[in-house]
Amino acid sequence: MRHRPSIILINRVYPPTRGATGRVLRDLARGFARDGWQVYVLTTGPKAVRERDGSVKVMRIKAAENQQYAIGYLWIWLRLFFAALRLPKTDIVVSMTDPPMLSVVGRLVAFFRKSRHIHWCQDLYPDVLGAIDVHIPAFFERQLKKLSRRTMQRADKNIVIGRCMAKHLSHTGIDPRKITVIPNWPDQELITGESDESAYNAALEAVPEFYGSKNYDELLKDGPKFRVLYAGNIGRAHPVDTILRAAESLNETNPEVEFIFVGDGAGFDKIAHARARRGLQNIRLLPYQPNSRLKEVMESGDIHIVSMKDEAAGCLVPSKLYSALAVARPCVFVGPEACEAAKVVRDFKAGQVVQQGRVRELVDAILLYRNDGDLWFKAHEGALEAGKVFIPSDSMEAWISRARDIAMPNEPRHSKKAAA
Repeated sequence: MRHRPSIILINRVYPPTRGATGRVLRDLARGFARDGWQVYVLTTGPKAVRERDGSVKVMRIKAAENQQYAIGYLWIWLRLFFAALRLPKTDIVVSMTDPPMLSVVGRLVAFFRKSRHIHWCQDLYPDVLGAIDVHIPAFFERQLKKLSRRTMQRADKNIVIGRCMAKHLSHTGIDPRKITVIPNWPDQELITGESDESAYNAALEAVPEFYGSKNYDELLKDGPKFRVLYAGNIGRAHPVDTILRAAESLNETNPEVEFIFVGDGAGFDKIAHARARRGLQNIRLLPYQPNSRLKEVMESGDIHIVSMKDEAAGCLVPSKLYSALAVARPCVFVGPEACEAAKVVRDFKAGQVVQQGRVRELVDAILLYRNDGDLWFKAHEGALEAGKVFIPSDSMEAWISRARDIAMPNEPRHSKKAAA
């Protein structure tokens, strides 16, 4: 009888808890289940509970949703570790990067359960700490980096989401043969045009603190506008100063250009205060919108804007980029030139790259697409082509193929494809 492979995926967030890592984790877990795997997800929630997401078995440990202190993270690590030991033994343990240094937990679980270990590197810790304004003593940072690299070197495979991240890891001691680049993917709703009506997404849309009561339709009715859309988390690695200064410049000269920020995060309040203090009538702030509105919201932007700190190059890849490409919208990336996001935009001619602090260049880039329909359409075509490359089914099929090679290296390969 053919062995049915099994896998446990460990991450702090999983829907209906909101978070980009939870979204791609849910998609991948369902993809493994469709491919015939026994799938367990170990995550956190407001209370300890065991539940099902279709055929995916989900175990939640009780933990605060917004944990920001090292002692709190340590408590989550310990609870995830002991909870993992109580679950059935699996062929593969997959650790993600929320909370930071979760690779250590994944490695220990794999060691004690005699399983194989894959580390899915969404963010590179502790390297990214400086970029998110978290500063720890140099001695502790060095020790954390040694521990991180040691666990990653001992993993069977490290899946990274960008070429810049793979290069960074290989330059800091990780065997390149243990690194595979598999890019993240946009929300399924942007590909299919249909909202997933599962109980999980229904629960997510019903949580009032996730979404506000403002109606996006009212914004779209507010006269003809050229909309610059920022959709998603505005975290500490996503600076907004250059964008705000560009908005201030255009507020007087081009009132038809409107900046829309949909989401939340550390930078959301900063934008709200700047808008009030500077009297910026061309900025709109909206809460996250339900999944059923996602495609409509993303398509409402004439261009999308993505921001990233220079210091974060090689440590993360903004997932907002793939969402913009999925709806074939030109993208202006405000960030370092030597990173995955900038390379994708340039390779596909899907927009422009502007370095942080270059306000005039950002204003010119926006006005270029505002005033020249031919250039906008060329960037649209580039984004359309890129959107055909970065699709969920291809990334998940690559993921499952690597996992099968690790879990059953001596078993004949088969071509069963994970559906998108």
